[in-house]
Amino acid sequence: MNPQQLGIIDMGSNSIRFVVYEINELGCIKEIQNLKVVARLSSHINENGEMTKQGITAIFETLDRFKDVASKYDLREVRGVATAAIRNATNQQEIMQQIKENSDFPIEVLSDQGEAYYGFLAVTNSMNVQEGITIDIGGGSTEVTLFENREMLDFHSIPFGAITLKKQFIKSDQPTKTEIDTLISFLQEEFSKLSWLKDKKYPVIGIGGSARNLALIHQQKNDYPLSGLHHYEMQYVDIRGINQELQRLQQDERRKVDGLSKDRVDIIIPAITAIEELVRFTGSEQLIISDKGLRNGLLYEMYLHPMGMTHFPNVAEESTYQLSHDYALDFEHQKRISVLSAYIHHEIKSILPTLLTNDDLKLMKLAARIFYIGEAIHTESISQHTFYLLTNKTIEGVTHRERLIISLLASFKSRSQLKQYLKPYQDWFSEKERRKYEIMGAVLKLCYGLDRSYRSIIKEIHISVKNEMWEFQIGYTEDPYFEEFYSNKYKKHLEKAVEKEIELKFYPLN
Repeated sequence: MNPQQLGIIDMGSNSIRFVVYEINELGCIKEIQNLKVVARLSSHINENGEMTKQGITAIFETLDRFKDVASKYDLREVRGVATAAIRNATNQQEIMQQIKENSDFPIEVLSDQGEAYYGFLAVTNSMNVQEGITIDIGGGSTEVTLFENREMLDFHSIPFGAITLKKQFIKSDQPTKTEIDTLISFLQEEFSKLSWLKDKKYPVIGIGGSARNLALIHQQKNDYPLSGLHHYEMQYVDIRGINQELQRLQQDERRKVDGLSKDRVDIIIPAITAIEELVRFTGSEQLIISDKGLRNGLLYEMYLHPMGMTHFPNVAEESTYQLSHDYALDFEHQKRISVLSAYIHHEIKSILPTLLTNDDLKLMKLAARIFYIGEAIHTESISQHTFYLLTNKTIEGVTHRERLIISLLASFKSRSQLKQYLKPYQDWFSEKERRKYEIMGAVLKLCYGLDRSYRSIIKEIHISVKNEMWEFQIGYTEDPYFEEFYSNKYKKHLEKAVEKEIELKFYPLN
């Protein structure tokens, strides 16, 4: 693949964004620019449904600013889309004609189905969720989709968003009980039209800035120790609690709420209320936050369509692949750690059949692909760099709990270091689980030693139990001096974890 840069303009009802992505020769995607202008286009619609001159001026001022920035990049393609504010404006054709005549950027008006589809595409290409309901609350419209087996089955675009709901139902800084009750009645009536969602009980996936702000408030409120919003999970009671708390505050007081963006202070309550009512209507047990939205869906289409695909086959594997190349890891070395750890997992499972599961193997293989990724930061404190990096960086396709497990495995140094990392997460795992992750981490470190010279010379591993001792028979094809030295140095960690003495016996295969 030839390196290329792609630009996307997302002209939403609340904000307009310009994002630049770079795709390198290995097909790895990196966001290199992300600019936002809070234009509030939905607030520039008059009583006749027309966008005012002030709103149109805001569009051109923003596009001119984006043009100056775009000139700094070598953009192969720019795709610009406009959503509800322009789509629903009665003078849409006039606006689009002016953009065509006066702007260098190609802008298209997305249909409501297109807007819903790209949100769905963003979620299903960045999460390991097979079935779900998405809700994307914009400024002027709300898109809801239902998908199963990563296929969109139904969608609906509801002609309200955070800005329009605020404008229609909440007249003061602090909503009255009557205003909230009227808003809820309206939302219930609108959602009741979506019979295909009633009591579906699939997870609801929140897309967009309002959903992210809801999650940020919840994280700050609970001193959540893991970084990142993508795949953050909340319960219905959490949503309701935050909504009620915000409703009790004056607008100036809401400005001081940790996690709440200042440009959403006035519109956050109707947005959260819409999310709350949808979760209640569907009977879902959880809300999952997506940090990916419309523009990511557009990017995935631009990236995958030339390959005849709509989805990555395995999101988590794609994410760790890209992560390993972002930090210039040796792909064959990481792959060998993965293969060797699978051998040992299989052998240990035959000895201790209830200890490790197939799901554990999947996580261990993902961790192997980015084992000691912190070495790319500095050769000192590799374990600490690895754990910090992975707990502060999204790994798409895994939950927050799974990301923490991968971080613990990929950074494994010793039992004592593992205990240090686990201190902020004491209530996340049982004692049995902590022991299991120590074993899995120790296996990865042993496998790291078994490919210490980066030559992939260890080809097979078998374990036999002899007098309470585990004997590893390790087949090699070339001089295993370094592999033998380092694996004997690292085996003590696995010995502690399984409480068995381990002997490593190397034998040639040729």
